[in-house]
Amino acid sequence: MTGSRRILAVLSHCVLTVASVLTLAPILWAIRISFFPAEELFSREFHLFPSRWIGFENYWRALSATPLLHYLGNGAVVCMAIIVCQLAIAIPCAYGLAKFDFRGRGLIFGMVIIGLVVPPAALVLPLFVMAAEAGLIDTYASLVLPWTISALGIFLLRQAFRQVPDEVIEAARLDGLAEIEILVRVLVPMITPAIGALVMLSLVAHWNDLLWPSIAITSGAKATPPFGVMLFQVQELGSDNGPLMAGAILIAAPLLLAFLLTQRRFFDGLTWTDSK
Repeated sequence: MTGSRRILAVLSHCVLTVASVLTLAPILWAIRISFFPAEELFSREFHLFPSRWIGFENYWRALSATPLLHYLGNGAVVCMAIIVCQLAIAIPCAYGLAKFDFRGRGLIFGMVIIGLVVPPAALVLPLFVMAAEAGLIDTYASLVLPWTISALGIFLLRQAFRQVPDEVIEAARLDGLAEIEILVRVLVPMITPAIGALVMLSLVAHWNDLLWPSIAITSGAKATPPFGVMLFQVQELGSDNGPLMAGAILIAAPLLLAFLLTQRRFFDGLTWTDSK
């Protein structure tokens, strides 16, 4: 390795190290706060560790003062319903856009691209009006239905299907398989990395979503985890930030665990793109 390359490698590692520290700092700080008693959080003297160790008392209060497990259950049900609907719609749509030549295909794909660039926050008002007119406010359907069609999912899976050689599909047709059988039995197993990436992206987006649930839901019974934490702060613990941070850590933990278990498949799925 030449001197200039060595310097560039060192600088790259330094930049990555600083970026990693800045990214992890808020998480580590939240974990620190979750173990602090209330009287020490805003003291004038800085302490990296609490002078009075309270163990997991804040975590117990986070679980017992509010129905946090109920919020987690709501989040799991809503996210799984959204993911199932997105896959059921995105897989056949992406297959059609990738492997069938029909009139209007370019227009439809252009609409998918437009769906990618429109921020979800811009759709909140029309979605709320539509949900109110349909009588879906404060229902699980209002949390699921607006997100059943994923432009990102269609785009990502289309790129994955384009990687599959046409010869594979032709061979399956010669074997007498119908199109639905080709899709389910042949192609879907071949693009599982892309499907895994989509599942993870969708899970993170909707598990952490606060804006739409805070608009569509009016009661704590159907609150999702982030919205539940907001209710948790206002109604139960006020400014007691230790249990509040403990609740936030408990909500983030399932996502962190899921990512650690699926990170290789997630990154493999993001490589299913081409320049065609």
